[in-house]
Amino acid sequence: MKSITINGSQRESVGKKSTKALRNAGQVPCVLYGGDKPVHFSAPELAFSKLVYTPNAHTVVIELENGVTLNAVLQDIQFHPVTDRILHVDFYQLFEDKEIALNIPVRLVGNSKGVKNGGVLRRNNRKLRIKALPANLPDFIEIDITPLKIGDKVSVGELPSEDYTFLHTDNIVVCQVKTSRTAVEDEEDEDEEIEAGDVPTTETEDVAAEKE
Repeated sequence: MKSITINGSQRESVGKKSTKALRNAGQVPCVLYGGDKPVHFSAPELAFSKLVYTPNAHTVVIELENGVTLNAVLQDIQFHPVTDRILHVDFYQLFEDKEIALNIPVRLVGNSKGVKNGGVLRRNNRKLRIKALPANLPDFIEIDITPLKIGDKVSVGELPSEDYTFLHTDNIVVCQVKTSRTAVEDEEDEDEEIEAGDVPTTETEDVAAEKE
């Protein structure tokens, strides 16, 4: 999984006055959980743009001024109800030998046969929650929808999960092709339409047969 680096400064004071002063200076107060004790630090608000305003999932490398580097994932973020400015960010520390639960975006590829015939593709879940070691966290979960016909669907139980575990039941539908008013019956493959030994007659042959 791709990582985003955030340069921060560890803060000693965590009171309301110091927090307000940080925000007035364009800094965002942050807390890192999951280690021996919480780590309080701050970082420029612009540093979070690639992490927050994206549908993609990322891990985070937090580099503090004292030389400490910590690996983490975004756990929670608070926005101002009026201005939408970032007020506070919580992170959870990653360890190589400890699994982490994370929401991973679903990427659909290919052109569905059912959609070509007028069906409607419905995305029931744009993200799926998985549990894995940090090294096995994928950037996205890819699903090829090319073979899907009208009425077909893809469930969690059909997806490969060798490197991680889905935190959903197998019958949860990820995507499906629904019928519509403009939908037509899915065409079968050419090999299925013409059985062995059958040869389609030409227009010339039809005319000759009528004369006989």
